[in-house]
Amino acid sequence: MIIENLPQEFKKALPVINEIEEAGFEAYFVGGSVRDIMLNHQIHDVDIATSAFPEEIKHIFKKTIDIGIEHGTVLVLFEDEQYEITTFRTESTYQDYRRPDEVTFVRSLEEDLKRRDFTMNALAMNKNGEIVDLFNGIDAINKKEIVAVGDASERFNEDALRMMRGLRFSSQLNFTLEKETKKAIKEHRALLGKISIERIYIEWIKLLLGEYRNKGIAAFIETQCFNYCPGLENKKAELERFLELDESKTIKDEETAWLLLCYLLMIEDIPALLKQWKSSNKMIQSVKVGVHQLRKRKTSDWSVDDLYQTGSEVISFVEDARNILGKSHNKAIVLSKYDELPIKSIKDMHVNGKDIIPFLGEQPGPWLGDVLSELEEKVLHGIIVNNKEELLKEAKAIRKRVKEND
Repeated sequence: MIIENLPQEFKKALPVINEIEEAGFEAYFVGGSVRDIMLNHQIHDVDIATSAFPEEIKHIFKKTIDIGIEHGTVLVLFEDEQYEITTFRTESTYQDYRRPDEVTFVRSLEEDLKRRDFTMNALAMNKNGEIVDLFNGIDAINKKEIVAVGDASERFNEDALRMMRGLRFSSQLNFTLEKETKKAIKEHRALLGKISIERIYIEWIKLLLGEYRNKGIAAFIETQCFNYCPGLENKKAELERFLELDESKTIKDEETAWLLLCYLLMIEDIPALLKQWKSSNKMIQSVKVGVHQLRKRKTSDWSVDDLYQTGSEVISFVEDARNILGKSHNKAIVLSKYDELPIKSIKDMHVNGKDIIPFLGEQPGPWLGDVLSELEEKVLHGIIVNNKEELLKEAKAIRKRVKEND
């Protein structure tokens, strides 16, 4: 099979291929970019595999960076572009189900392609657009199937993360797991426990953000991989609620993905779950606040206090989640109401403790926080204006009232 009209991303990289070939080596476009040509998808990264060893690549090109030279990868800087060029290689046994004990550089394209995960990703293409398909990857693409290269059990024992990658591809590409590949995932799913949660996190979020997420989630449930992901153990029924959502409403970001997950799974201790997934503190806080507000929206509309305490970013996540859940929503109107708030945080107040203490002639103490909190509340609700003179006058009145009541 020959691709007659190469996408521009490949055309720009042709001089790199030519340089390698002129030096007496083979070079091919490989991996997902070749698959995406077949699917008429947007091309993101163009990767090149070659029979040249890393030191030979560094000799051919003037500007290179060793980004993974121990695994055969050199970053080549060429005409304002960057290309990852990786030497054909074979891999030895895998002791940790993720990294090979030893990588051996070879001169054979076939040896390189047969170590890849799925047949659709084991395609190579030369500079003339001719596809090299040694493992029936084109047939798998035409059938919309995810098929492991060679023996599926061997591939997943080499790198257990490939199981999650297969589920993720199902969600992104609308492909189905081929029978033997799915069987091997079911058989070896417990190996996910050997993989760092950070790596599983990436694949899981990509799955949830996929255009065909229900396909990925259904396969995730059927293979029981969920039982080996933190906090999802024995959550089959809860995960199946995802399948009831309108798939045409895609999830746009990982915050909304986690918000929906915690909401549908009725997670109470959200920080505990997300810490297991090694989420950032910002993510944990956003999801915790977002789920709280999502639950409140079941019975009440946004109040001034809710808007103020939530902030525009999380408000957006909540309204997006309500849209996906099939609930009433209007992000533009809610954000407009937020924009109309007189202040967005206490930092927007036109007075602070350094103003109030000398004005009242008192020593700092717990009383100051109480005064600022009351001023904040009154400005937020429009009882007083956010003006320094007015705020100082009100601070004096608040302090006097408290003293009289003590």
